[in-house]
Amino acid sequence: MRNAVNVSDGLGPTAEEIGRQLQRILSSEEFLAPKRGRNFLAFVVNETLAGRSEFLKAFTIANVVFGREASFDPQNDPVVRIEAGRIRRALERYYLVAGKDDAIILTVPKGGYVPHFQYAHGGPVELALAHEPQHPPVAEPTPGAPPSAERQRGGSLVALGLAGGLAVALALLFILAAAFPATWAPPARSPAPDAAEPRVIVEFFAESGPDDASSDIARGLRDDIIGQLVQFRDIIVVADPLKNRRSGGAEYALQGNVQLDGSRLRSVARLVRQSDGAVIWANNYDADLHAQNKLVIQSDIARQVASAIAQPYGALFQTETSTIAKPQNGDQDAYACTLAYYSYRQTMNTQSHAAARDCLQQATQRFPDNATSWALLALVYLDEMRFRYKLGMSPFSAQPLELAIGAVNRAASLEPENPRVLQALMLVNFFRGNIDKALEAGTAAYAANPDDVDVAGEYGMRLALSGKWQSGCELLSVALNKSGRPRGYYEAGMALCGLMRNDMATAEEWARRSDLGSNPMHHLVLLAVLGTAGKTADAKLEKDWLERDAPVLMANIRQEISLRLPRQQDQERFFNGLRAAGVNVASTQQ
Repeated sequence: MRNAVNVSDGLGPTAEEIGRQLQRILSSEEFLAPKRGRNFLAFVVNETLAGRSEFLKAFTIANVVFGREASFDPQNDPVVRIEAGRIRRALERYYLVAGKDDAIILTVPKGGYVPHFQYAHGGPVELALAHEPQHPPVAEPTPGAPPSAERQRGGSLVALGLAGGLAVALALLFILAAAFPATWAPPARSPAPDAAEPRVIVEFFAESGPDDASSDIARGLRDDIIGQLVQFRDIIVVADPLKNRRSGGAEYALQGNVQLDGSRLRSVARLVRQSDGAVIWANNYDADLHAQNKLVIQSDIARQVASAIAQPYGALFQTETSTIAKPQNGDQDAYACTLAYYSYRQTMNTQSHAAARDCLQQATQRFPDNATSWALLALVYLDEMRFRYKLGMSPFSAQPLELAIGAVNRAASLEPENPRVLQALMLVNFFRGNIDKALEAGTAAYAANPDDVDVAGEYGMRLALSGKWQSGCELLSVALNKSGRPRGYYEAGMALCGLMRNDMATAEEWARRSDLGSNPMHHLVLLAVLGTAGKTADAKLEKDWLERDAPVLMANIRQEISLRLPRQQDQERFFNGLRAAGVNVASTQQ
C-alpha cells in the first residue's frame, strides 16, 4: 500500500480533499466516537498532512491529545492503543453507513497511528497499487459479518478489468482486499469442520411509534447488535439468510422490538431456541431521547445485548453447555471442548479440570489448526500451576508451565490476533515473569473485545498485580459488575487492591467474598489483610486453618507470592501483613 504521507504526488487525494473528508467524518452522526476520539483522529490527520507523520507515536499522542504528563509510559498505559482501536471501528461503521458513497477512504491501519488516504472509486491510487512491491498489511477479520463497503468497492474495480488480464486482475483483487484494515469479515464463513458453533440469526426488530423515528432506531439497533455479536468468535451470526432459508440454518433467533412514547424509548430483546420456541434469555432496555443521542443509545443497548448473549458465560454458553459439553467419549468437536473449558472455569474442581484437559488434548489432535483449542489447552495447563493448591496438583513440577508455553506458541502461530490466544499469551507470559509481553498481549486482547468479561477481568488482574493498581482495579471492578463470570476469583483481586491502597475494611470484605471454601491462596490473602488490619483473633483462625489444611502452601509462601506479585514493594507489603499475623515469612523457602 502506498503510504498516505505522499499526498501531493498526483496519485492520491490532495490535502484539501483530505481536509474536507475529515470534516465530513467528524460532523457525521454516524461516526460514533467521543470527543477525545475525534480529537485523536483530527490530530493524526493534520500532523500527517503537515509532514510530521514520523512523530505520530503513542507518547506524542498521549501528551498532546490526552493531556498525559511527560512521565507517560506507552508500554504501561494502553490508552492510545485502545483509543486507536475504537477509532478504527468507528471509521468502519461510518463507511458502512453514512460514508458508503464518499470519494475518499480514510483509515488508520493497525500497527501504527499514521492514517492512510485513498480514492474509493477507481482513482489513480488503486491503479498504482498493483505495482507496489510492499507486502499488503494484515487485515483484521471478524467471523460472520456481511461484506464491508471497502471489499465491495474492491470487487467492483476488478470487475472493470483494470489491468486487462486475469493475472493482473487477481493480483489487484488480492491487494485491494487487504488494503482496508477492518474488523468486518469476508462475505460468508461456513462452519469449519472442526467446530459446531451455534448459529444466531438476528431478525429485523419490530417497531411502534407515531412516526418513522422508531423504524430508524429499530434498523440501527439491529445493525449495531450484529456488529457487536461478530466480535465474539465462538458463535456464527446470520444477518441475511440465503433465499428460501428463512431461519438461515440457525439454532437460535434474536428477536426484539422498539417502542417510542414521546421521548421515552423501550427496546425489548429475546433469544429464542428455534427447535422448540423456548425463550432462553430476554431483557428490556429503557432510555430517554432527550437525555442521550439515539446513536449512543443504540450502541449502548447493542453492547449490553451482545455481552449478555455471547460472552463466555452468557446465555448461549449456559444453554449449550447443558446439552453439548459432555467430553467423555472422545469424539467431541472443538466447540464442545470450548464449552467444557468454560464449564470447568465455573466449577474449578479436579474432575472438571481433568475433563476439560482431556477434551482439549483430543481436540488439538483431531483439529490441529484450531487456535482457540490450543489457547484454551494452554490455560488448562497453566491452571495446574496457578491453581495447584485448589486443584490438588504438585507444587514442585515445572511441567505445567512448559506445556502451556508449547500450546500457546502453537496457538499464536495459527491466529496471533485471536482474542482468546492473546489472553493465553498474557497469562503464560505473566507467570513466566515476562510482564511487558504479558501486558502487551492483554492490551491487544482487551482492545479487540472490551465486552468479553473473561478478557477484561484477567487483563485488569494482570495490570493490578503488575503494580498498575489504579487502572487494573478499575477494570476489575467493571468485570465484577458483569454477569456470568467465575465466582470468587476477581473478588480476591479486589481484596489485594484494597490492601495496596490501605483500605482494610474494603480489602477484608472482598477477601471474605472470594472462594475461600476451596482456594487456599485466597485464605492467604485474607490472612495478610487481617494481619495488616491488626485483627489478631481473626488472623489466628485463618493461620490455624492454613497450617492444618494447606501446609505445603505455608512452606512455600515466598515463592507463591513472588510468582503473583512481581514488584518487590508489593511483595513486602503482603509479607508484612503475614508477619503481623504471626507468620515467620523469613523462614519460608526462597
